[in-house]
Amino acid sequence: MIEYLYAALLIIGFVLLYFANKQYTISRNLINNGVKTKAKVIDLLEISSDDGYTYKPVFEYLNRLDETVTFESAVSSSPPAYRIGDYATIVYSKQNNEERKIVSFWGLYRWPIILLCFASPLLIISLSYFGYLYR
Repeated sequence: MIEYLYAALLIIGFVLLYFANKQYTISRNLINNGVKTKAKVIDLLEISSDDGYTYKPVFEYLNRLDETVTFESAVSSSPPAYRIGDYATIVYSKQNNEERKIVSFWGLYRWPIILLCFASPLLIISLSYFGYLYR
């Protein structure tokens, strides 16, 4: 019966590993094939939480067609990571206007790291169990 638990942990670990790799590949392709540009912070959205407020920057940039594009960062922080008027480098896809990321370590690799943090212990524990069981 306990083997089913460890098998489930192993499967969940591999699924998380797959999605971490997928997110990494998306970021890598975006960096290699996307368009890099400067975006200006035009607003800071105040997000209310139990611990107080966090601030999410709103960016504006010109795309290749000279259209003004506005987007919100996926991440909010306290204190704010940017001030109104600051510039950040972003990269966006040539094909998909919705695919864009801030060029920073956490902006590009946040999801692969989070997913790997959950996948690693699951894989280590389950593979250790099966390695000990079938040695």
